[in-house]
Amino acid sequence: MREKYRENYRLLGLRIAYYRKVRGYTQEQLAEMIGKSWSFLSQIEANNGARLKGISLETLFSIAEALQVPPGRLFDQN
Repeated sequence: MREKYRENYRLLGLRIAYYRKVRGYTQEQLAEMIGKSWSFLSQIEANNGARLKGISLETLFSIAEALQVPPGRLFDQN
């Protein structure tokens, strides 16, 4: 099932990276803000197809809050 959503995972990671950079945060800073490791966040942002890294809704909400964006914006395809 995860294979079916590979592109969605990749785009989610790209959007997280985009908003993180807009806010001026490093991966280390954002990871600390959400209580996760730098390597965990790196895997989410790098969903390059080699290995999918899914996240829980709780983590998604924490990321959105830290980035000061509505959670839905991380899925926005416009």
